[in-house]
Amino acid sequence: MVNISNDVEFIPLNIAVMVVSDSRVEADDKSGKMLVKLLTETGHKLADKTFVPDDIYEIRAAVSAWIADPEIHAVITTGGTGLTGRDVTPEAMKVLYDKEIEGFGEIFRKLSYDLIKTSTIQSRAIAGLANGTVLFTLPGSPGACKDGWNMIIQHQLDFRHQPCNLVQMMPRFKEK
Repeated sequence: MVNISNDVEFIPLNIAVMVVSDSRVEADDKSGKMLVKLLTETGHKLADKTFVPDDIYEIRAAVSAWIADPEIHAVITTGGTGLTGRDVTPEAMKVLYDKEIEGFGEIFRKLSYDLIKTSTIQSRAIAGLANGTVLFTLPGSPGACKDGWNMIIQHQLDFRHQPCNLVQMMPRFKEK
């Protein structure tokens, strides 16, 4: 059960979405489109969306620009979290963190286990904080993006969620 406080107002966040793939483009992107649909339906704003190849340095460069932008509150990446040689998103992201949010990956895999059983061991979903920006790294499947958003991310990016949420950690919203 989700506990939403009616004593505080919803704060729409500016969220950037990155699709990490060597082959996807806007025309055949399902996961990025799913995330954009879910975050905007919830009341948040799409700040930016980009496609980046499975390259550690291109991922870091794009995410670093968002981290440095005070108008971007959260970043969600999709793709590149598997175990193949080209899957490098977690390695690209972890060095950018000021703090890792270990519980995100743990909860994501627990919830995923309930749906896909032991296949979830191949997921390297992670999250962290960098310069007051929350960074979520999700697998590339639309189902994983939908589940990650619906079961975890949307609640943690809702200022009304009690007893705590990640918006309260963002320096620009601490006094609200």
